[in-house]
Parts: sequence; C-alpha cells; structure tokens
Amino acid sequence: MTDTGEYLRKLLVSHPLRERLLRSIIEVIGPAPGSRGLDAGCGIGLPAFQMAETVGPSGHVTGVDTEPEFISHATRAAAESNLSARTSFREANVGSLPFDDGAFDWVWSVDCVGYAPGDQLPSIKELARVVRPGGTVALVIWSSQQLLPGHPGLEARLNATSSGIAPFSEGMKPERHFLRAMRWLREAGLEKVTADAFADSVCAPLSREIREALIALFEMRWTNLRNELSSGDREEYERLSDPESPDFILDCPDYFAFFVYSLFRGKVRR
Repeated sequence: MTDTGEYLRKLLVSHPLRERLLRSIIEVIGPAPGSRGLDAGCGIGLPAFQMAETVGPSGHVTGVDTEPEFISHATRAAAESNLSARTSFREANVGSLPFDDGAFDWVWSVDCVGYAPGDQLPSIKELARVVRPGGTVALVIWSSQQLLPGHPGLEARLNATSSGIAPFSEGMKPERHFLRAMRWLREAGLEKVTADAFADSVCAPLSREIREALIALFEMRWTNLRNELSSGDREEYERLSDPESPDFILDCPDYFAFFVYSLFRGKVRR
C-alpha cells in the first residue's frame, strides 16, 4: 500500500456502494443482540459499525487491523458516531490474534481473510480459535462486478489482468482461489459450512454519493494496466472512466451496474 491516506479516502468514499448489501449479509449471519464479535481486518471500521448497530447497546464489536492509520480513523469515527461503547479497535494481525480461546460469539472478515494473498488456512484456524463452540466464522468477499455496460469485451479483458483476478494470480493452484473457501473452512475444522452470493445494483440517475463511490471503485478495481492491455484498450478504458471525458460512462443516461459479494460461513464445533 503506497499511499495509506489515499487508500483510506477511497475506502470511505466507496462504502455507500456496499452498505446496503452488507446489511443483507449481516441479516443472514444473524449476530444475536448483546453478542460479542470480532471484525478481522476491519479497515477504517465501517462494516464494524454496521455490526455494532445490529448487536445493540449491550453487544460489542472489536476490530483489528495491521494499519495504524486505519485504527486511528476507526476509533475517531466511533466517537463521532456515538458507537465508542459498542466498539473498540486495536492493531493486530489476523494470523496471530491477541485474544483468548473462545473470546467471541462470532467473527467476520470483510475483504481480508480469504481475499488476502497466500495460504488462508492458518488465519481461518486462528479466527476459529477465538470463537466459542457453536459460534460463527464468516468470510465476506467481493466476488465480481459489471461496471462498464455496453463494453463486455473490454471489461472481460480488464478482469483478466493481474489486478482483475487479484488476489489470485497466474500459476496458483485452483484450490487457492477465494471461491473455494468452503474447503478452507472445513479444513479448519468448522462444521455446517455454507456459501451464498449477494448482489446489489445501481442505475441512472446516480446520486452524487454513488457517483463518487463508483469513481473510487474504478480507481481501485483495475490498476497498473500499462503492460497488460493493448494501447487501444487502455485508451478506451481511460475514455470511459475519466470524469473529465465527454464519454465518461457514469454520465450515460441508461447507466446500470451490479456487483456481487460471497459469504462463506461455518460453525465452531461444540
């Protein structure tokens, strides 16, 4: 991460795109009012705040992340949102959590565990360790999107680039792909493992908030394209994704886009 502050801004601006969808996922996970949970890889805390609203004033959500600037932002935002009593944030690595066995009723990880590079099994086992028997471990992962309506060929080529298939990479074994996470959960000793997909969409006319969120998403989704696309494809994408371009795709009066999150979850054995 070369510019933490800029990435933080993009996380903040893009969150309205997934806020409603995450609420639907939370309803399916079903954290009980008054329960205590862990947000592993909490970023700037926005999903943790949604969980905190669900568990209510007698519940508590602890967020951990390795990035100190994210933790500082989340702590300030909690105070500004009157959620400090329901949330706490600290620096920690999801692969080595500073909590006792069975400390939480549930744990979830949004776009972190399962979506990070490398072998995910050790981190999933660590998540399971800190959840009580019968509690839930949930991985929530951005899975796909269609953001360039009318340009399916270009979008397919963008999705085939290194950033488009990340965190997967060429040469990795198929079982390392994040959509194979059910296997990881089972290998971590979890039971009642399930997988579900959740989709949401936006269409014209776009609110200012959603428009800015999509611009931030364009900036995050496909990066470092110079050596992986033809000059023609790069020029076309820049023409469509540049807010200053007369062909900026978000100005299209019939703009429509959708995106999908996947939820993988299991129960800690009793």
